[in-house]
Amino acid sequence: MDTWIENIGDKMVNKPHGGRLIRRTATEKTKDRILNELEDYVKVDLKEVNAVDVESIATGVYSPLTGFMMSDELQSVLLNMRLPDDVPWTIPVVLDMNRDRMDFEEGDALMLYYENAPLARMYVDDIYGYDKNKYAQSVFRTTDGAHPGVQRVMEMEDTLVGGEIELIGELPNPFKEYSLTPSETRVLFREKKWNTIVAFQTRNVAHVGHEFLQKTAATFVDGLFINPVIGKKKPGDFKDEVILKAYDELIRNYYPKDITHMSTLRYEMKYAGPKEAIHHAIMRKNFGCTHIIIGRDHAGVGNYYGPFDAQHIFKEFPDLGMEPMTFKAFYYCHKCGNIVNAKICDHDKEHHDSLSGTRMREMLKTGDVPKPYHMRKEVFETIRSFEKPFLE
Repeated sequence: MDTWIENIGDKMVNKPHGGRLIRRTATEKTKDRILNELEDYVKVDLKEVNAVDVESIATGVYSPLTGFMMSDELQSVLLNMRLPDDVPWTIPVVLDMNRDRMDFEEGDALMLYYENAPLARMYVDDIYGYDKNKYAQSVFRTTDGAHPGVQRVMEMEDTLVGGEIELIGELPNPFKEYSLTPSETRVLFREKKWNTIVAFQTRNVAHVGHEFLQKTAATFVDGLFINPVIGKKKPGDFKDEVILKAYDELIRNYYPKDITHMSTLRYEMKYAGPKEAIHHAIMRKNFGCTHIIIGRDHAGVGNYYGPFDAQHIFKEFPDLGMEPMTFKAFYYCHKCGNIVNAKICDHDKEHHDSLSGTRMREMLKTGDVPKPYHMRKEVFETIRSFEKPFLE
């Protein structure tokens, strides 16, 4: 695979993580040959999370990974938050299987299926066990089964299979018109002549605090890349289609078109707080971004992480190649008469009105109408147009 480096004028778009953009997709000729030889491969059916990981590996979202992690890679990530070659990495990308049902061994080639369709070829380089408690403690800083990420780890099979993959199929995608690969976003940024791009990770519809956060960050760069997470989330989160339609309305009515673009990220949230914030930055770096917005309780859940732990962890990765834009929580101050944060407003809390996503969801569930400084009218009306906007 060649290193992917693009020049825009006299400046260089952010290099992919690890120095090269991975593309593990079979040519049409190879794909045809593989499809004609399917009976020669051991068939393995994938869960959705693993199928999405395959696509992310193949399209370069997970660069520099070329396949599912092997034992030495997993141990290095869990112990050091880095791959064995010292490249920063914080979230394992692994394929779990039931050893009793495995009819293959190291050195074999597998055909990975999703929803009865061949998706990718995989070369088995490593088959190994792992300690779920150590895995959970490292990634989530807890083994509490009430944490949704820990719960998923405990539900995983006891054996992991590592090795390179080669994509030959395509996942069903109901939001294809919103989807771009890292290769495509890099072309887009070049065409827009954006040298600096700030990414905004979200799994929510936007309230006015989010809007101020994004627009404040966009003031300092050439482009704003709004990148909603599409895929499996926890109950109570907004449905994918609600997030996208709400952002469509917000961007159409309130954002400058020449500095804004929205594209989706297909990904299952881990709710790993600080470590997932680094992972989010790496993925957006591969899309070509140079900065990422890290707000309050980024990728958090419950009270497992401090409100600004996800900001502090970036100090441990001076070689990450992504600049975090960190902000205090925005709120409406009745005395200021504006959206502010603690850095620019020191009025007592009695004057403050919270703009947290949790509060917005609660208001929508109870039927309360948000104030104009809580949520844009167009966003609110879009959400209310869905009979069931939340995951159950």
